[in-house]
Amino acid sequence: MALTTFVIPAGHHKDSWRREDSRIEEVPGLEYVAELTLMAEAAKIDAVFFGDIANANPTLRGDIKTNGYFEPITTLAALAARTTSIGLIGTMSTSFESPYTVARQIAGLDHMSGGRAGWNLVTSFDGFQNYGFESIPEPAERYRRATEFAEVVMQLWDSWGDDAVIADRDSGNFIDPSKVRKINYRGEYFSVEGPMPGPRSPQGHPVIVQAGSSGPGLELGSSVADAIYTAQPVKERAVEFYAQLKQMLVAKGRNPEHTKVLPGILPIIGETMKEAEEIAAELGSYVNLEHGRHQVSAGLAGVDLSSLDYDEIIPVKWLSEDPGLGSRYQVFRRKVVDQKMTLRDLIIDMARSAGHQWIIGTPQMIADNMVEWFEAGACDGFNLNSPYNPGGMKQMCELLVPELQNRGYARTEYEGTTLRDHLGLPRPIA
Repeated sequence: MALTTFVIPAGHHKDSWRREDSRIEEVPGLEYVAELTLMAEAAKIDAVFFGDIANANPTLRGDIKTNGYFEPITTLAALAARTTSIGLIGTMSTSFESPYTVARQIAGLDHMSGGRAGWNLVTSFDGFQNYGFESIPEPAERYRRATEFAEVVMQLWDSWGDDAVIADRDSGNFIDPSKVRKINYRGEYFSVEGPMPGPRSPQGHPVIVQAGSSGPGLELGSSVADAIYTAQPVKERAVEFYAQLKQMLVAKGRNPEHTKVLPGILPIIGETMKEAEEIAAELGSYVNLEHGRHQVSAGLAGVDLSSLDYDEIIPVKWLSEDPGLGSRYQVFRRKVVDQKMTLRDLIIDMARSAGHQWIIGTPQMIADNMVEWFEAGACDGFNLNSPYNPGGMKQMCELLVPELQNRGYARTEYEGTTLRDHLGLPRPIA
């Protein structure tokens, strides 16, 4: 299995920072996040992943698990100096950034880490006011812009040949100018001359990860991504998604084995089932229900839940059937429709998972589930979400991953030096 971990120092389970041992006072800061990353590296996990929310809106709504406190590029650059082998994946939005800046920063991280960088390519729907925009484009346009953005970034990464640097002391020539080219890109959204200001990065192309499971997201991911992060709480739907994506890759002439599908999973681990259930109950007790009401409303496309009692079932008639509301909305809508969840149920469910699969059990039970998904063709691995920190990360790395290693489903040593090596991906030719 490919295994990455989504590092949220405050804990992925909403309000888990209220635990006495959460070390929330150290957020944001380097020492704590470095300790979590080194746990993952000791477990030989492929990569740490840092999401990003470039505004304070979630915090103002009472949700401090957001990674907006840890700006990905600065955080990962610092972690590159503290680690030796683990991959370093960070989010940068195509809605707000410049492709030249993204290409340069991600390539710079690849150089600083010796070939361990990855870019999580996302579009954004919130925070546009902070970047000088009056409104945010509709999803179709955001994805069209993102596709062009990615094309510019990849062309910039290829603007230096691998052999462009000659460092000829006798002649005084550092480069062979014939091996460095302008890209002269002219598109609907971007005009970029290029080339990059410095040599091609160790991986050629840093790994591109795309997070999104909607129609436009699938189209983008199948075109450019080396790995896909996706929210798939139900195995049967995950199998369908996996097959659909792999078929799209083949149709586009891409090797389906070179794009890894990694659904998120939140494991609440105990050495016994009783201990796991006690931890789950404790975490659930910390959830602020009124903040949760607002979170559920946002997850269900802004439906007004103010009149609903916590133990009332959310009326299906309140929910839109619009397929354009996105894949994560559809996940939450199905929980209401299929599982008849009360408002309280969905608050706790979203607090645990944010739409991903969550599971309570022993390391053996959780490993059984992961292997079952893997063998059923539901995924190529997982993005592990630690429910609380530092204890949850410690349990994942010292109990769950070793169980997978003992069964032959996870590596016991790094076999290469780059993130592409870890994921079994070829190096692109310039």
